[in-house]
Amino acid sequence: MTALIDLPADEPVRQAPKSKKKAGGSLGKYLAIRFVLIFPTIFILVTMVFFLMRLTGDPITAALGGRLPADQLAARIHEAGYDRPLFVQYIEYLGQIATGNFGRTISDNLLISDMLATYGTATLELAINSLVVALLIGIPLGMIAAYKRDKWQDAISRVLAIAFYATPVFFAGLILKLVFSIWLGWFPVAGRGTTNTEIFMAQLEVPTGIYWLDALRSGNMDVFWDVAHHAVLPAVALGLLTAGIFLRLVRTNMIGTLNKDFVEAGRSRGVSEYRLLTKHAYKPALIPIITVMGLQIALLLGGAVLTETTFEWKGLGFQLAHYLTARDFVAVQGIVALLAVIVAVTNFIVDVIAALIDPRVRY
Repeated sequence: MTALIDLPADEPVRQAPKSKKKAGGSLGKYLAIRFVLIFPTIFILVTMVFFLMRLTGDPITAALGGRLPADQLAARIHEAGYDRPLFVQYIEYLGQIATGNFGRTISDNLLISDMLATYGTATLELAINSLVVALLIGIPLGMIAAYKRDKWQDAISRVLAIAFYATPVFFAGLILKLVFSIWLGWFPVAGRGTTNTEIFMAQLEVPTGIYWLDALRSGNMDVFWDVAHHAVLPAVALGLLTAGIFLRLVRTNMIGTLNKDFVEAGRSRGVSEYRLLTKHAYKPALIPIITVMGLQIALLLGGAVLTETTFEWKGLGFQLAHYLTARDFVAVQGIVALLAVIVAVTNFIVDVIAALIDPRVRY
């Protein structure tokens, strides 16, 4: 028999300590940190580009050296301020970037801000088209590979994923042009549209610069289909690169989800395999894709340089190749600075979406 112990009347009853709420996980705090990290990211990239470009000397000599007399070249260098100490030039450049003043190109004397606005929308359009192609190819093939694990469908999908990722973008573009433009004649060889489309876009009062969006806004479906016709091959050439990554991600995550207890419980209740695949295993597999999508934007922008050059798609990549050939490093700095901003902001947006979908990423 257990003995009972009487407590004094004035002795307080001690309660079990309450479990402490797990610290962290605040959405606002997480987003604030991610937003603040945008600025050092851009600062580091811009700084690296500035000093790397200066390794070859001042931009005036790099672009115009040997084409101007020595006295005129020296006058241009002094006028642009490139004869001042490098640190002074760097501080002034940061101040210009902060105010949106990227200067003028050396080779053709264009305002870099105008050049970025004109050609940046073309690169954005190509990136959007390529991302759509990557999702349309990578997600279905990844689902098939997961459902048919270790079968011939899975083997083919894994080979395709490796081939998509390993094939250089310019080589894929050349093959697509050879087969579908020259041999079969199904698609145009180059450009964003026919001459009539270019004239139509030039006459718009407030264009966005994204051709298919402007065509839809104006209600001109002939222009829209012409733009779509020209966009297929460049989008496929660039989109296949990212499709290989999405394919492997979907396959790996869906295989893991299909082995979970709740999926087995669904099978035991008679839920069809199709419903288990599309309703239960599909959504969890998308979370890693959304998280990785921000990183793929940088990959798409890098691949855009080769894609735009191959298909004469006049965007930032096409202009970057042109200015690199002309050794116009001031223009190169402006383009790379804008690309750095795009990548940093896109990664922040992706972080926001991932945090809203999956609270685990906040910790």
